[in-house]
Parts: sequence; structure tokens; C-alpha cells
Amino acid sequence: MKSLKVILAVAFAVVGISAMAQEINYDDPKYAVWGENANERRDNMLNNQFLKEAVDNKNYSAASKYLGILLTKCPAASQNIYTNGAKLYKAMINKAEDEDGKKVYIDSLMYLYDVRLKAFETHKKYGKDYILNRKAREFYSYFPDDREGIRNIFQQAVEASNEMKGKYDLELVSIYFAELCADYQNDILPAEELIAAYDKYSPAFDGVEEEADIDLKNQFDSAFGQSGAASCENLEALFSKMLGDIPDDEALLSQAVSLMSRANCNSDFFFATAEKFYEVKPSSETALFLAQGFQAREEFDKAMKYLSEALAAEQDAAEKEKLYVRIGLISVQTKNYAEAVKAANEIKAINPENGYAYFLLGQCYAASANCSELKCQACYWAAFDVMNKAVDLLAAEPSIQESAKKLAASFRSAFPTKEECFFNELQAGAAYTVKHGYANGVNTTVRFR
Repeated sequence: MKSLKVILAVAFAVVGISAMAQEINYDDPKYAVWGENANERRDNMLNNQFLKEAVDNKNYSAASKYLGILLTKCPAASQNIYTNGAKLYKAMINKAEDEDGKKVYIDSLMYLYDVRLKAFETHKKYGKDYILNRKAREFYSYFPDDREGIRNIFQQAVEASNEMKGKYDLELVSIYFAELCADYQNDILPAEELIAAYDKYSPAFDGVEEEADIDLKNQFDSAFGQSGAASCENLEALFSKMLGDIPDDEALLSQAVSLMSRANCNSDFFFATAEKFYEVKPSSETALFLAQGFQAREEFDKAMKYLSEALAAEQDAAEKEKLYVRIGLISVQTKNYAEAVKAANEIKAINPENGYAYFLLGQCYAASANCSELKCQACYWAAFDVMNKAVDLLAAEPSIQESAKKLAASFRSAFPTKEECFFNELQAGAAYTVKHGYANGVNTTVRFR
């Protein structure tokens, strides 16, 4: 009874299609993709309908015949040919009784994607990027052990996404890169290839804001970190060899500095490479980076050298502000308070709401309290005032803000005593102008310890 229903359904469908076919003008140029003449176009359009009906009714033998005709005579006629063809081959794969039979149908499915790519490569929505994306996922599903094949097809799909849409498909990049990391960990892929892939695709995740994209970025970075390829030892061995041949190559130097900085490298080789990159392509960003690194190594002369060079060339106020902050911090660290005061005032002139300016001034004012007389101790009042202001403005820098709080507390504990103020005829709450050191001329308020 079930077979009879299927036969009747197909019969009625054929009658309906035939009636419709009589109303169509197959000579119309819009049907040219279906064949060279009206009869061929009509037959192929019918074959396309028969293919769908056969697949839906699980008549795979008939479906195979219709698919073969369509792929031979009109492969660029319709995307539906390939949608139904894929359904057909997947069903046959699942029905195959042995591995050899299954492989035949898997190869046929892969071939189907190749034919579709040739026919619809430039299609705006379902073109090269879409087709290779689907093929890559199918290949991965059916050939999980063909590691080279997986890398090749996914790379093609990833590059096609950028070629067709002007940006990388982040999900596809994440899948592809995870496979590269797995191959590296299994000693199939050399470290330099994995590192190069990370450097190439990581910018695609810059500035992502959607939650799903942020998750993909985290997956991408986590896979690289867990792979073990990004060790300073690996990076140094790789780039020392590559830069030995082309030591002035800007792109290679940029890649080396970028990757080694992410790995928190601090070797002599790393800093020599960073300095070489600055020599080839000077910028305030690289100078600031070098200054921070040399400051951490307590090579203050080198740090100040790069900051001074960058400052002389920089025109952007916001970038100058960053450079002055670093100059001020190094100057305080080296007890060059006069230079630190200059830097703080430059910061204030650019941005009065920058808490670092007051953080620096507070330390400079406190450094002026260098004697036991009240004129020296009064510097702590001025230091406390500006350090409190720094605390308010440094909310976005919690570690620096915490340091500012501790410094403010220490300045408060160093205020003159009530007796010292009384001896100098000063009352609590009275206005006072400091007349000593770096705080000279600063207006403040009398307070007791």
C-alpha cells in the first residue's frame, strides 16, 4: 500500500509538471541556462523536479540518473541541483554496507562541490566562500585523519571568505586554527607555520564587539596559548634564523616584535629586534613600548632616549600625553624631580583630567620635604592635596590608584604637629602658600598631623 502511494504521488507530480511545462515559453532567454534549445531546457527543468521528487521519496537509483544528466547538460542552471545532490550522496553514504562503498559516495560528494564551485564561484550569496565552507566541513566530517587535506581545504575556505566578503569568517578561522594547533601538538606541523598563521589571522579579531565573536577570539587565542608554540624559546629560534637572512625586513621585524611581546619575552635578542624595528620604522608607539621595556630592565638612559626621540617627532596631542606620562614616571623613579614636574605640567596642559599628572606632582612635592623646618614639612600639605586628586582621577587604573591612596596616607602622617604649627603661629584650616622646593608657590591649607 505504501509503494502505491509513492507511485501515485510521483504520477500526479509528473502530470502537474507537464501541465505547467506547456505554459512556459522555453525560447525565452531567461531559461538559457537549462539547455541549448527549447526541448532540452524543458527536459532539464523536468529532470530537476524529478531529482527532488526522487530524493524526497528515497528513490536513490532514479535520483542518481537525474543528477548525472543535470551535471552533464546544465551544471550552472540551479543551486537546487547541488542541494538535492548533496542529500542524495549523504543518504547513500549512510546506507553503504562497507567502507569501500562509503568512500565511493564520499568522493562523489566532494566532486559535487567541485562542480558546484566551477558553476557558481562568483554567486554573491552562495558563491566560492559558501561552497568551500560547506566542503571543508564535510571533508572534516568524513576524513578526520587526512590532516593535510583538512588543512588545505580549510585554508582555501578561509581565504575565500575574505576574498568574497572582504573579511574573514571568524568561526571558520577559529576551526581551522584549532586544527593547526592540534597538528603542531602531534608533531605534524612545524612551529613556524603555526606562528605565521596566528600572526596572519589574529588581526581579524581586533575590535570585535559581538559576544559570539568575542567567544571565537578567546577560543583562537586560547588554542594558540595552549599549543606551546608561542614560547619565547621557539620564537627566538625562529626569528633569529629568519632575520639572519633579511635583518632589515620591516614586515618580518614587525611580526617578530608583535609575537614576542605577546609572549612577554624580555631577552636581549627581543630588545635588539625591537630596537632594529624602531630603526627601520620609527614611531611613537614603538618608542613607548621600548621605553617601558627598558624601564623594567632599569636601563633608564635607553628608555629616556626613545621617549625623547618619539616626543620630538610626535604631533598628536593624545600620543604626546602618553609619552609625557612615561617620562614623568621614569623621572620620579630616577629621582629627577625637576624633569618629573615639567612632564606633569605638560600632561595637565594637554588633559587636566589625567590623574597621572597629580600622581607625579604629589611625589615631587613630597620629595621637597627635605628638612625639619615647617617650610619643608608644609610640602606634605600640597603633596596630599594633589595625591588625593590623583586618587579621584585614576579609577580606570586600579593598581596606580591604590599606590596613590597609600602615598596620600603616608603624606598625611607626615603633616606638621599641632605644636609646630602653633610655634609658627598657624591655625588649622588657615590658607597657606608653600615657599619651598618643587611645591613653591602652591596654595594649600594648614592641617595638623
